[in-house]
Amino acid sequence: MKTKQHILLIGATGMFFLASCKGPEQKGAMVPPATKVNVTAATTGQAIYYDKYPASVVALNQVELRAQVSGYITGIFFKEGEVVQKGKALYEIDRRKYEAAVRQAEANLASAKATLVRAQKDADRYHELAKQDAIARQTLDNADATLETSRASVAAAEAALLSARTDLDYSVIKAPFTGRIGISQVKMGAQISQGSTLLNTMSSENPIAVDFVVSETDIPRFSAMQGKTITPGDSTFRLTLPGGMAYSEKGRILAVDRGVDNQTATIKVRIEFANPKDELKDGMSAVLQVLNEQSGENVIIPYRAVVEQMGEFFVFVATDSLTAEQRKIHLGPKLRDRVVITDGVKAGEVVVTDGFQRLRDGGKIDTSGVAQQPQQAPGQAPKK
Repeated sequence: MKTKQHILLIGATGMFFLASCKGPEQKGAMVPPATKVNVTAATTGQAIYYDKYPASVVALNQVELRAQVSGYITGIFFKEGEVVQKGKALYEIDRRKYEAAVRQAEANLASAKATLVRAQKDADRYHELAKQDAIARQTLDNADATLETSRASVAAAEAALLSARTDLDYSVIKAPFTGRIGISQVKMGAQISQGSTLLNTMSSENPIAVDFVVSETDIPRFSAMQGKTITPGDSTFRLTLPGGMAYSEKGRILAVDRGVDNQTATIKVRIEFANPKDELKDGMSAVLQVLNEQSGENVIIPYRAVVEQMGEFFVFVATDSLTAEQRKIHLGPKLRDRVVITDGVKAGEVVVTDGFQRLRDGGKIDTSGVAQQPQQAPGQAPKK
Protein backbone atom coordinates (compact mmCIF):
# COMPACT_ATOMS: atom_id res chain seq x y z
CA MET A 1 0.00 0.00 0.00
CA LYS A 2 2.79 2.40 0.81
CA THR A 3 4.43 1.52 -2.50
CA LYS A 4 1.34 2.71 -4.45
CA GLN A 5 1.23 6.00 -2.53
CA HIS A 6 4.90 6.58 -3.32
CA ILE A 7 4.27 6.00 -7.03
CA LEU A 8 1.37 8.49 -7.12
CA LEU A 9 3.42 11.10 -5.26
CA ILE A 10 6.36 10.70 -7.63
CA GLY A 11 4.01 11.02 -10.67
CA ALA A 12 2.40 14.24 -9.39
CA THR A 13 5.79 15.70 -8.55
CA GLY A 14 7.01 14.93 -12.06
CA MET A 15 4.01 16.66 -13.74
CA PHE A 16 4.53 19.75 -11.56
CA PHE A 17 8.21 19.82 -12.45
CA LEU A 18 7.48 19.58 -16.22
CA ALA A 19 4.92 22.38 -16.03
CA SER A 20 7.33 24.59 -14.13
CA CYS A 21 9.99 24.06 -16.77
CA LYS A 22 7.94 25.78 -19.62
CA GLY A 23 9.60 28.97 -20.75
CA PRO A 24 8.01 32.21 -21.94
CA GLU A 25 8.17 31.08 -25.57
CA GLN A 26 6.18 27.94 -24.84
CA LYS A 27 3.50 29.97 -22.98
CA GLY A 28 3.13 32.39 -25.90
CA ALA A 29 2.39 29.49 -28.24
CA MET A 30 -1.10 29.23 -26.66
CA VAL A 31 -2.16 32.66 -28.14
CA PRO A 32 -3.95 32.29 -31.54
CA PRO A 33 -1.98 33.70 -34.45
CA ALA A 34 -3.09 36.96 -36.09
CA THR A 35 -5.56 36.56 -38.97
CA LYS A 36 -4.33 37.72 -42.34
CA VAL A 37 -6.85 40.14 -43.84
CA ASN A 38 -7.25 42.62 -46.65
CA VAL A 39 -8.24 46.15 -45.68
CA THR A 40 -9.27 49.38 -47.35
CA ALA A 41 -9.90 52.91 -46.15
CA ALA A 42 -13.43 54.37 -46.04
CA THR A 43 -13.67 57.42 -48.27
CA THR A 44 -16.16 60.20 -48.91
CA GLY A 45 -17.65 61.23 -52.20
CA GLN A 46 -20.72 62.52 -53.98
CA ALA A 47 -23.38 59.81 -53.90
CA ILE A 48 -26.55 60.85 -55.72
CA TYR A 49 -29.34 58.35 -55.29
CA TYR A 50 -33.10 58.14 -55.53
CA ASP A 51 -36.00 56.56 -53.67
CA LYS A 52 -38.42 54.88 -56.04
CA TYR A 53 -42.19 54.59 -55.76
CA PRO A 54 -44.78 52.83 -57.91
CA ALA A 55 -46.99 55.51 -59.44
CA SER A 56 -49.91 55.99 -61.80
CA VAL A 57 -50.61 58.70 -64.34
CA VAL A 58 -53.85 60.64 -63.83
CA ALA A 59 -55.47 63.44 -65.80
CA LEU A 60 -55.88 66.71 -63.95
CA ASN A 61 -59.31 67.13 -65.56
CA GLN A 62 -61.49 64.18 -66.50
CA VAL A 63 -65.23 64.02 -67.06
CA GLU A 64 -67.85 61.49 -68.09
CA LEU A 65 -70.18 63.00 -70.67
CA ARG A 66 -73.85 62.31 -69.89
CA ALA A 67 -76.92 64.00 -71.32
CA GLN A 68 -79.07 66.23 -69.13
CA VAL A 69 -82.10 65.71 -71.37
CA SER A 70 -83.48 62.56 -72.96
CA GLY A 71 -84.07 61.79 -76.62
CA TYR A 72 -82.43 60.32 -79.72
CA ILE A 73 -78.89 61.09 -80.90
CA THR A 74 -79.17 63.07 -84.13
CA GLY A 75 -75.58 64.30 -84.47
CA ILE A 76 -71.98 63.32 -83.57
CA PHE A 77 -69.47 66.06 -84.40
CA PHE A 78 -66.02 64.72 -83.48
CA LYS A 79 -63.49 62.09 -84.40
CA GLU A 80 -62.87 59.53 -81.70
CA GLY A 81 -59.53 59.98 -79.95
CA GLU A 82 -58.91 63.54 -81.12
CA VAL A 83 -58.23 66.64 -79.05
CA VAL A 84 -61.34 68.84 -78.87
CA GLN A 85 -61.41 72.47 -77.84
CA LYS A 86 -63.49 73.81 -74.99
CA GLY A 87 -67.04 74.63 -76.13
CA LYS A 88 -66.96 72.41 -79.22
CA ALA A 89 -70.27 70.65 -79.97
CA LEU A 90 -69.84 66.89 -79.51
CA TYR A 91 -73.34 65.34 -79.57
CA GLU A 92 -76.78 66.56 -80.55
CA ILE A 93 -80.06 65.19 -79.22
CA ASP A 94 -83.30 65.59 -81.21
CA ARG A 95 -84.07 69.27 -80.61
CA ARG A 96 -87.56 69.58 -82.09
CA LYS A 97 -89.60 69.14 -78.91
CA TYR A 98 -87.24 71.41 -76.98
CA GLU A 99 -87.53 74.13 -79.64
CA ALA A 100 -91.32 73.79 -79.45
CA ALA A 101 -91.18 74.07 -75.67
CA VAL A 102 -89.21 77.31 -76.01
CA ARG A 103 -91.76 78.79 -78.42
CA GLN A 104 -94.62 77.82 -76.11
CA ALA A 105 -92.83 79.37 -73.13
CA GLU A 106 -92.25 82.57 -75.11
CA ALA A 107 -95.95 82.73 -75.96
CA ASN A 108 -96.94 82.17 -72.35
CA LEU A 109 -94.62 84.97 -71.29
CA ALA A 110 -96.10 87.33 -73.87
CA SER A 111 -99.62 86.51 -72.63
CA ALA A 112 -98.59 87.05 -69.01
CA LYS A 113 -97.05 90.41 -69.87
CA ALA A 114 -100.20 91.52 -71.69
CA THR A 115 -102.30 90.56 -68.69
CA LEU A 116 -99.93 92.52 -66.48
CA VAL A 117 -100.31 95.61 -68.64
CA ARG A 118 -104.08 95.43 -68.42
CA ALA A 119 -103.98 94.85 -64.65
CA GLN A 120 -101.61 97.81 -64.25
CA LYS A 121 -103.97 100.11 -66.18
CA ASP A 122 -106.99 98.93 -64.16
CA ALA A 123 -105.15 99.50 -60.91
CA ASP A 124 -104.07 102.99 -61.98
CA ARG A 125 -107.61 103.90 -63.02
CA TYR A 126 -109.12 102.65 -59.76
CA HIS A 127 -106.56 104.56 -57.73
CA GLU A 128 -107.60 107.80 -59.49
CA LEU A 129 -111.26 107.08 -58.81
CA ALA A 130 -110.50 106.26 -55.20
CA LYS A 131 -108.99 109.71 -54.76
CA GLN A 132 -112.41 111.11 -55.74
CA ASP A 133 -114.15 108.58 -53.49
CA ALA A 134 -115.98 107.33 -56.60
CA ILE A 135 -115.46 103.56 -56.08
CA ALA A 136 -115.73 101.14 -53.25
CA ARG A 137 -112.58 100.28 -51.33
CA GLN A 138 -113.07 96.60 -52.10
CA THR A 139 -112.90 97.25 -55.84
CA LEU A 140 -109.55 99.01 -55.41
CA ASP A 141 -108.19 96.16 -53.29
CA ASN A 142 -109.27 93.63 -55.90
CA ALA A 143 -107.49 95.60 -58.64
CA ASP A 144 -104.28 95.71 -56.60
CA ALA A 145 -104.48 91.96 -55.96
CA THR A 146 -105.00 91.25 -59.65
CA LEU A 147 -101.96 93.40 -60.47
CA GLU A 148 -99.74 91.44 -58.07
CA THR A 149 -101.05 88.15 -59.47
CA SER A 150 -100.20 89.29 -62.98
CA ARG A 151 -96.69 90.23 -61.92
CA ALA A 152 -96.23 86.77 -60.38
CA SER A 153 -97.52 85.17 -63.58
CA VAL A 154 -94.94 87.10 -65.60
CA ALA A 155 -92.15 85.92 -63.27
CA ALA A 156 -93.34 82.32 -63.56
CA ALA A 157 -93.52 82.59 -67.34
CA GLU A 158 -89.98 84.00 -67.47
CA ALA A 159 -88.71 81.09 -65.34
CA ALA A 160 -90.48 78.58 -67.58
CA LEU A 161 -88.90 80.18 -70.65
CA LEU A 162 -85.45 80.02 -69.02
CA SER A 163 -85.98 76.33 -68.22
CA ALA A 164 -87.10 75.59 -71.78
CA ARG A 165 -84.10 77.39 -73.24
CA THR A 166 -81.79 75.51 -70.83
CA ASP A 167 -83.21 72.18 -72.00
CA LEU A 168 -82.71 73.29 -75.59
CA ASP A 169 -79.08 74.16 -74.81
CA TYR A 170 -78.63 70.78 -73.11
CA SER A 171 -79.73 69.05 -76.29
CA VAL A 172 -76.24 69.87 -77.61
CA ILE A 173 -73.46 68.36 -75.47
CA LYS A 174 -70.30 70.50 -75.63
CA ALA A 175 -66.73 69.97 -74.45
CA PRO A 176 -66.35 71.42 -70.92
CA PHE A 177 -62.58 71.94 -71.41
CA THR A 178 -59.87 71.34 -73.96
CA GLY A 179 -58.84 67.69 -73.90
CA ARG A 180 -58.80 64.35 -75.67
CA ILE A 181 -62.10 62.56 -76.18
CA GLY A 182 -62.39 58.80 -76.11
CA ILE A 183 -64.35 56.22 -78.07
CA SER A 184 -68.06 57.00 -78.23
CA GLN A 185 -70.34 54.75 -76.20
CA VAL A 186 -73.40 55.56 -78.34
CA LYS A 187 -74.09 55.68 -82.05
CA MET A 188 -76.35 57.78 -84.27
CA GLY A 189 -80.03 57.19 -83.54
CA ALA A 190 -79.44 55.73 -80.08
CA GLN A 191 -81.99 56.63 -77.43
CA ILE A 192 -80.46 58.08 -74.29
CA SER A 193 -81.86 58.76 -70.85
CA GLN A 194 -81.34 61.89 -68.83
CA GLY A 195 -78.30 61.62 -66.54
CA SER A 196 -77.84 57.85 -66.83
CA THR A 197 -76.51 57.10 -70.30
CA LEU A 198 -72.72 57.43 -70.62
CA LEU A 199 -71.91 59.06 -73.95
CA ASN A 200 -68.13 59.36 -73.74
CA THR A 201 -65.20 60.30 -71.49
CA MET A 202 -62.69 63.06 -72.07
CA SER A 203 -59.62 64.16 -70.16
CA SER A 204 -56.99 66.87 -70.23
CA GLU A 205 -53.43 65.94 -71.23
CA ASN A 206 -51.04 68.83 -70.77
CA PRO A 207 -50.12 69.24 -68.01
CA ILE A 208 -50.77 65.83 -66.48
CA ALA A 209 -50.23 64.38 -63.00
CA VAL A 210 -48.59 61.35 -61.41
CA ASP A 211 -49.95 59.99 -58.11
CA PHE A 212 -48.05 57.87 -55.60
CA VAL A 213 -48.28 57.14 -51.88
CA VAL A 214 -45.70 57.69 -49.16
CA SER A 215 -45.49 56.80 -45.50
CA GLU A 216 -46.95 59.26 -43.02
CA THR A 217 -43.43 59.74 -41.66
CA ASP A 218 -42.44 61.31 -45.01
CA ILE A 219 -45.13 64.01 -44.90
CA PRO A 220 -42.76 66.79 -43.70
CA ARG A 221 -40.27 65.89 -46.43
CA PHE A 222 -42.77 66.24 -49.27
CA SER A 223 -44.66 69.15 -47.75
CA ALA A 224 -41.38 71.09 -47.68
CA MET A 225 -41.04 70.58 -51.44
CA GLN A 226 -44.35 72.25 -52.26
CA GLY A 227 -44.19 75.61 -53.99
CA LYS A 228 -40.63 75.19 -55.24
CA THR A 229 -40.03 76.35 -58.81
CA ILE A 230 -38.47 74.05 -61.36
CA THR A 231 -35.01 75.09 -62.51
CA PRO A 232 -33.55 73.92 -65.86
CA GLY A 233 -31.22 71.46 -64.14
CA ASP A 234 -33.74 70.25 -61.58
CA SER A 235 -33.58 66.49 -60.94
CA THR A 236 -35.72 66.10 -57.83
CA PHE A 237 -38.30 63.95 -59.61
CA ARG A 238 -37.59 61.46 -62.38
CA LEU A 239 -40.20 59.34 -64.08
CA THR A 240 -39.56 55.95 -65.65
CA LEU A 241 -42.18 54.77 -68.13
CA PRO A 242 -43.26 51.18 -68.78
CA GLY A 243 -40.44 49.44 -70.59
CA GLY A 244 -37.76 51.35 -68.67
CA MET A 245 -37.69 54.51 -70.80
CA ALA A 246 -36.87 57.68 -68.85
CA TYR A 247 -39.32 60.57 -69.21
CA SER A 248 -37.58 63.78 -70.23
CA GLU A 249 -39.81 66.43 -68.61
CA LYS A 250 -39.30 67.73 -65.07
CA GLY A 251 -41.93 67.47 -62.35
CA ARG A 252 -43.06 69.48 -59.35
CA ILE A 253 -45.29 68.73 -56.38
CA LEU A 254 -48.83 69.83 -57.10
CA ALA A 255 -50.52 68.65 -53.92
CA VAL A 256 -50.22 66.51 -50.81
CA ASP A 257 -53.54 64.88 -49.96
CA ARG A 258 -55.65 66.25 -47.12
CA GLY A 259 -55.42 63.20 -44.84
CA VAL A 260 -53.69 59.92 -44.04
CA ASP A 261 -55.26 56.55 -44.83
CA ASN A 262 -55.72 55.06 -41.36
CA GLN A 263 -55.62 51.53 -42.77
CA THR A 264 -52.21 51.81 -44.43
CA ALA A 265 -50.68 54.87 -42.67
CA THR A 266 -49.90 56.36 -46.08
CA ILE A 267 -50.78 59.59 -47.83
CA LYS A 268 -51.15 60.39 -51.53
CA VAL A 269 -48.83 62.88 -53.23
CA ARG A 270 -49.46 64.33 -56.70
CA ILE A 271 -46.66 65.45 -59.03
CA GLU A 272 -47.36 67.59 -62.09
CA PHE A 273 -45.49 67.01 -65.36
CA ALA A 274 -45.64 68.81 -68.68
CA ASN A 275 -46.86 66.46 -71.42
CA PRO A 276 -46.27 68.27 -74.73
CA LYS A 277 -45.76 65.09 -76.79
CA ASP A 278 -48.68 63.18 -75.25
CA GLU A 279 -46.31 60.47 -73.97
CA LEU A 280 -48.17 60.13 -70.68
CA LYS A 281 -51.65 58.61 -70.82
CA ASP A 282 -54.27 58.64 -68.11
CA GLY A 283 -54.14 55.36 -66.17
CA MET A 284 -50.58 54.48 -67.21
CA SER A 285 -48.34 52.86 -64.58
CA ALA A 286 -44.85 54.24 -63.98
CA VAL A 287 -42.02 54.39 -61.45
CA LEU A 288 -41.33 57.73 -59.81
CA GLN A 289 -37.81 58.35 -58.50
CA VAL A 290 -37.42 61.01 -55.82
CA LEU A 291 -34.00 62.45 -55.00
CA ASN A 292 -33.00 61.19 -51.55
CA GLU A 293 -32.43 64.04 -49.11
CA GLN A 294 -29.23 62.34 -47.89
CA SER A 295 -27.66 62.52 -51.35
CA GLY A 296 -24.37 64.37 -51.46
CA GLU A 297 -21.13 63.86 -49.52
CA ASN A 298 -21.25 60.42 -47.88
CA VAL A 299 -18.95 57.78 -46.45
CA ILE A 300 -18.55 54.87 -48.88
CA ILE A 301 -16.96 51.43 -48.41
CA PRO A 302 -16.84 48.23 -50.47
CA TYR A 303 -20.03 46.23 -50.03
CA ARG A 304 -18.09 43.02 -49.45
CA ALA A 305 -16.84 44.43 -46.12
CA VAL A 306 -20.37 44.31 -44.68
CA VAL A 307 -21.46 41.43 -42.44
CA GLU A 308 -25.17 40.78 -41.85
CA GLN A 309 -26.31 39.17 -38.61
CA MET A 310 -29.97 38.77 -37.63
CA GLY A 311 -31.05 41.62 -39.90
CA GLU A 312 -28.35 44.00 -38.61
CA PHE A 313 -25.17 45.03 -40.38
CA PHE A 314 -21.60 45.15 -39.08
CA VAL A 315 -18.05 45.77 -40.27
CA PHE A 316 -14.64 45.08 -38.75
CA VAL A 317 -12.53 48.21 -38.32
CA ALA A 318 -8.75 47.84 -38.06
CA THR A 319 -7.42 49.74 -35.04
CA ASP A 320 -3.94 51.17 -34.54
CA SER A 321 -3.05 48.18 -32.35
CA LEU A 322 -3.80 45.79 -35.24
CA THR A 323 -6.95 44.42 -33.69
CA ALA A 324 -10.37 44.12 -35.33
CA GLU A 325 -13.16 46.14 -33.76
CA GLN A 326 -16.63 44.98 -34.75
CA ARG A 327 -19.07 47.89 -35.29
CA LYS A 328 -22.74 48.11 -36.03
CA ILE A 329 -23.48 50.28 -39.06
CA HIS A 330 -26.47 51.71 -40.91
CA LEU A 331 -26.52 51.29 -44.66
CA GLY A 332 -27.56 53.74 -47.31
CA PRO A 333 -28.09 52.73 -50.92
CA LYS A 334 -25.87 50.24 -52.70
CA LEU A 335 -23.73 51.76 -55.46
CA ARG A 336 -22.79 48.79 -57.64
CA ASP A 337 -20.00 47.07 -55.64
CA ARG A 338 -19.94 49.73 -52.91
CA VAL A 339 -22.39 50.98 -50.33
CA VAL A 340 -23.11 54.24 -48.52
CA ILE A 341 -22.64 54.17 -44.74
CA THR A 342 -24.91 56.61 -42.93
CA ASP A 343 -23.63 55.80 -39.45
CA GLY A 344 -20.90 53.70 -37.79
CA VAL A 345 -17.80 54.38 -39.88
CA LYS A 346 -15.94 57.66 -40.46
CA ALA A 347 -13.96 58.66 -43.51
CA GLY A 348 -10.33 57.50 -43.26
CA GLU A 349 -11.03 54.55 -40.98
CA VAL A 350 -9.74 51.22 -42.28
CA VAL A 351 -12.23 48.37 -42.70
CA VAL A 352 -11.56 44.68 -43.31
CA THR A 353 -12.73 43.57 -46.74
CA ASP A 354 -11.45 39.96 -46.90
CA GLY A 355 -10.61 37.37 -44.28
CA PHE A 356 -13.08 38.54 -41.62
CA GLN A 357 -14.91 35.19 -41.63
CA ARG A 358 -12.46 33.91 -38.95
CA LEU A 359 -12.39 37.15 -36.98
CA ARG A 360 -13.94 37.97 -33.63
CA ASP A 361 -14.35 41.34 -31.97
CA GLY A 362 -10.93 42.28 -30.57
CA GLY A 363 -9.10 39.62 -32.58
CA LYS A 364 -5.58 40.24 -33.85
CA ILE A 365 -5.15 40.93 -37.56
CA ASP A 366 -2.16 40.80 -39.88
CA THR A 367 -2.08 43.26 -42.78
CA SER A 368 1.63 42.83 -43.53
CA GLY A 369 2.35 42.40 -47.19
CA VAL A 370 -1.20 43.48 -48.06
CA ALA A 371 -1.53 46.99 -49.43
CA GLN A 372 -4.62 48.98 -48.66
CA GLN A 373 -6.88 48.75 -51.67
CA PRO A 374 -7.52 52.03 -53.44
CA GLN A 375 -11.08 53.28 -53.41
CA GLN A 376 -12.57 54.32 -56.74
CA ALA A 377 -14.40 57.60 -57.13
CA PRO A 378 -17.96 57.08 -55.93
CA GLY A 379 -19.69 59.00 -58.69
CA GLN A 380 -23.43 58.86 -59.05
CA ALA A 381 -25.63 56.06 -57.88
CA PRO A 382 -27.26 54.03 -60.63
CA LYS A 383 -30.98 54.42 -61.12
CA LYS A 384 -32.98 51.97 -59.14
